[in-house]
Amino acid sequence: MREELLSVGIDIGTSTTQLVFSKLMIENIASNFSVPKVVIVDKEIIYRSEIYFTPLRSPTEIDGTKVKDIIEGEYKKAGINKAQINTGAVIITGETARKENAKEVLTTLSGFAGDFVVATAGPDLESIISGKGAGAHVYSKELHTGVVNIDIGGGTSNLALFEHGEVKDTGCLDVGGRLIKIDKNSREITYLSEKMKELIKRKNISLSIGTIATKENLQPILEAMVYALMQSVGLRPMNDDFSLFITHKEGEQETTFTCHETIKKGCPITSITFSGGVADYIYRTEEVVDDFAYGDIGILLGQAIKESPLCKELTVLKSVETIRATVVGAGTHTMEISGSTITYTTDMFPIKNLPILKLSKEEEESAKSMEQAIITKLNWFKLEGNLQKVAIAFEGSTTPSFIQVTEYAKGLIGGMTELMEHELPYIILVESDMAKVLGQTMYRMLEYKKDIICLDSIHVENGDYVDIGKPVAEGTVLPVVVKTLVFNK
Repeated sequence: MREELLSVGIDIGTSTTQLVFSKLMIENIASNFSVPKVVIVDKEIIYRSEIYFTPLRSPTEIDGTKVKDIIEGEYKKAGINKAQINTGAVIITGETARKENAKEVLTTLSGFAGDFVVATAGPDLESIISGKGAGAHVYSKELHTGVVNIDIGGGTSNLALFEHGEVKDTGCLDVGGRLIKIDKNSREITYLSEKMKELIKRKNISLSIGTIATKENLQPILEAMVYALMQSVGLRPMNDDFSLFITHKEGEQETTFTCHETIKKGCPITSITFSGGVADYIYRTEEVVDDFAYGDIGILLGQAIKESPLCKELTVLKSVETIRATVVGAGTHTMEISGSTITYTTDMFPIKNLPILKLSKEEEESAKSMEQAIITKLNWFKLEGNLQKVAIAFEGSTTPSFIQVTEYAKGLIGGMTELMEHELPYIILVESDMAKVLGQTMYRMLEYKKDIICLDSIHVENGDYVDIGKPVAEGTVLPVVVKTLVFNK
């Protein structure tokens, strides 16, 4: 039996805030004798909001009142009452996620629907979400190749590499359309980011606040940005200037950017997609009337990328979404019941909005590969240097031996050490039926000093969020709501 849900995606980014309303058709595909298994069978976007500049109260605070006014206004324009919304996602991304009151604003906005995905996404997680929104993960699966998506916004460019539908690597550069702002009438430069000031100084470029901007005098800046993007995907060798563009997390010192050296060696990139506001001018075929229509360098940056080797040496695939690549994700609910054997050493339920770190099949081949993959991927879930609560997921063997279960336990414990240091719980989701033995093995290895939650028979992917409810059936099973960010393709 099919059911129709109304969902909304709300994205509050560095430069822009926007909404998308969608109708989701869901169907329970489980048999009458099984627990519910609800999947999306169709999706239709029914309303796209205007795109607004994200209102700020100060350089360190989001103007929550104005953001709420924008959202309420768009609900009215769409003719939708918030009581009609069944599900949705509110995501704060980019520099906005680092504002002092980001969590407060999220909490306020979650009241626009019932059980939302409510999250602040750091650069790595944003890279994955926008890459999926652009369709890069699906292209990589269909074409059996490495596809990189570059999501180019106002402040940063988020990179995500997909191979056969799996996330292989992420990166983030300070390359964006609003790092230089320009008065639309006088054409005077009104703002230069600190990175742009340093670039101007290094290259002795004649630009400063008050300079009349032209396509010609901005060309050295555009060339440097585009070259950095080419370096990031392995098309050009690294040089000293590249370190200037690296997006550093709070408290992080300048380090060598190794992300895309790994990509180049492990997964050759053959194709590329673009998303974000700048992407509209990479794919655009119509003539541009005003290069500074948005009061920044975004249009010129898009045109420069379009003419660069990024679009000549790689196959450019048409993105499913560009500026809306993040916001098209709307939370939908899949109700699942965990397997008949579970482990939980303390009652910390319910757990809400728990992001998923999913290991690939090859990453779970040994304890060492599991440990290293978890250590690396935990960086996706850091914001301002702080690690958030996260669930580790993997497929596992359908008929594991005791030695194999022990290897899984060793790899998980070794990789999750940072969670212990931050006093965060160990939460493991495994598809195969082994939760009780795996959880108990881990608990014993940890000398019964660290709380464990281990559930099986649960299928999730990177980019998903889960809610874990109170134990039912005398504590032998747990209800799990999987919140998937849904993208058109």
